[in-house]
Amino acid sequence: MSTTQNKEEQFHFNADIQQLMGLIINTFYSNKEIFLRELISNASDALDKIRYKSITDPDSAGLNVEPNFKIKIIPDKNNNTLTIQDTGIGMTRDELINNLGTIAKSGTKAFMEALNSGADISMIGQFGVGFYSAYLVADKVVVLSKAVGQQQYKWESQAGGTFFIYDDSENPNQLTRGSAVILHLKQDNLEFLEEKRLKDLVKKHSEFIGFPIELQVEKTHEKEVSDDEEDNKEKKTEEGEVQEEKNKDEKKKKKKIKEVTTEFEQVNKNKPLWMKKPEEVTKEEYANFYKSLTNDWEDHLSVKQFSVEGGLEFKAVLFIPKRAPFDLFETKKKKNNIKLYVRRVFIMDDCEELIPEYLGFIKGVVDSEDLPLNISREFLQHNKILKVIKKNITKKCIEMFQELSENTEDYKKFYEQFSKNLKLGIHEDSANRTKLAEFLRFHTSKSGEEQISLKDYISKMKEGQKDIYFITGESKASVAASPFVESLKKKDYEVIYMVDPIDEYVIQQLKEFDGKKLKNCSKEGLELDQTEDEKKKFEELKSQFEGLCKLIKDILGDKIEKVQLGQRLEQSPCVLVTGEYGWSANMERIMKAQALRDPSMSSYMMSKKTLEINASHPIMTELKKKADKDKSDKTVKDLIWLLYETALLTSGFSLDDPAHFASRIHKMIKLGLSIDDAAIEEEDEKLPSLEKKSETANTEATKSKMEEVD
Repeated sequence: MSTTQNKEEQFHFNADIQQLMGLIINTFYSNKEIFLRELISNASDALDKIRYKSITDPDSAGLNVEPNFKIKIIPDKNNNTLTIQDTGIGMTRDELINNLGTIAKSGTKAFMEALNSGADISMIGQFGVGFYSAYLVADKVVVLSKAVGQQQYKWESQAGGTFFIYDDSENPNQLTRGSAVILHLKQDNLEFLEEKRLKDLVKKHSEFIGFPIELQVEKTHEKEVSDDEEDNKEKKTEEGEVQEEKNKDEKKKKKKIKEVTTEFEQVNKNKPLWMKKPEEVTKEEYANFYKSLTNDWEDHLSVKQFSVEGGLEFKAVLFIPKRAPFDLFETKKKKNNIKLYVRRVFIMDDCEELIPEYLGFIKGVVDSEDLPLNISREFLQHNKILKVIKKNITKKCIEMFQELSENTEDYKKFYEQFSKNLKLGIHEDSANRTKLAEFLRFHTSKSGEEQISLKDYISKMKEGQKDIYFITGESKASVAASPFVESLKKKDYEVIYMVDPIDEYVIQQLKEFDGKKLKNCSKEGLELDQTEDEKKKFEELKSQFEGLCKLIKDILGDKIEKVQLGQRLEQSPCVLVTGEYGWSANMERIMKAQALRDPSMSSYMMSKKTLEINASHPIMTELKKKADKDKSDKTVKDLIWLLYETALLTSGFSLDDPAHFASRIHKMIKLGLSIDDAAIEEEDEKLPSLEKKSETANTEATKSKMEEVD
């Protein structure tokens, strides 16, 4: 852009600004690209001011000279310059001096202090000195500016210690109104002249600026010309002569040539959808916006648009995708689901403070009117505005789940994909735990293939039932066949099957729902309603089996904490239950599978087991008779160990010593097959925990015992 320099005036930068620019110029930053965001934001601010003026005082806004409000980006590869031009309010000579160099800005010093403390260059705009980010990519910056009713001035600096102001009124390239920032790019930053790079940067940072952003692009057209046109365009003839065409009937040969022209193309075509009223936005608009935001090939499952006004003002659009990404719980993955904008300017897409971790699958946009344009990590972590926004987003997400749950089919799809997130929320979010619990769905002993909510369970509870019964385990089939639910099923109580590993963490936090306690069938403290006759009979059995219980405890030693009669069994002879506050068998299995588990924690949480026996089972009644006859009977000891180890397996635990268990089973098989006593004695030698047989009578007794068991 050629200029006529008149009345050159030299000024010195304020010391702080001089130091700041020296720092910017001499330091390499990986995110130089933020310069474009800052300059476009400044242009947008200038346009906001003239738009406001055009409403309050139309005569002084210069609309007759320049009616359009827009921003132009002009790359010039011949001169290696990039121009950002706006039709905003423009600056007078004094404003150029004051705004761009001499009056100390309080933010300049604060920004440098922040940089020295390890802050990022991208927060430069927070301190009102975003203009100087131009020196990240340029070694010389020229600013042309023209305010309404004023002449044009030119500001120029190579960022030494000085800048120059010129009267630019004789420049043939006069602005109608506004400013043009011309960057003379450094040789290693010429990428910012490329059309694709500029388009990507505008899309990333400034797509939702409220004014049109136009990029000057090159267009190639094919044009047909005749040979003589191409050579001469038009042959000149001597004055007064007219050249006669030869071979009039013969068509001239045509040739295609490529012609390059420049034109302006608007690059921020996607309007900020969240600025519209929700009722004005169509389903197609939401779908298109969601796809452009997330690059998802499918439509969204649900959407929620809302705005918060009052002491805090922000707008948001939130989406639930149809399917969970494969790396949903990958902790090292960069989160970019909620994009944070400040007054339509993109700030960041990995702001963890905007949404709880368990809602990490939610996609969307938050646009704040109150946050500063550039914000540091430290600022975010301690900012009250962010905390309020996070609370509101969480609340709206829960509302969205509620709306979704009213459509059974849609909610089923949602729950298949994101049930783990809801359960993680119950574990982490104490404030919303009760609300989130309403969205949980489980298979039960009565639900068949369908899953039901805890509310549905309570609505179908039997009269007099006080608690919600559940069992945790590895699979639906394994818990359905578990001995822990035998008695409950017989009494026609519904049992919830929790077979997702994360369910173990859920029940650590979710102790009750709607006033009903959640009771684990595999832990101590399970009390079932009994009639007076049943209570009396149970007490009688307790006294009768007291001797057997003591004998079992003596034989098993510290393998169990105690032996008692239980109410939960119908078809199984015995079962192992855990303490109310220790790990269940399923939790123990999960923790053992953890590669990085803490062994000390495991020994602390693996509570002692209680052996509950079923007094009405024929095995236990016969074992009692045999023990009453002879407490030192070797067969009784063998059978007690075998019952304990089978109870370990049926209760969901793993065997401490599978080899010994296998040896005992093999011995029983040999007895069943009437293999000779010598072989049995030989097998018995392999069981150090059991005494060696001394009498043939014991062997015969064991045979008869096996027959009784069969």
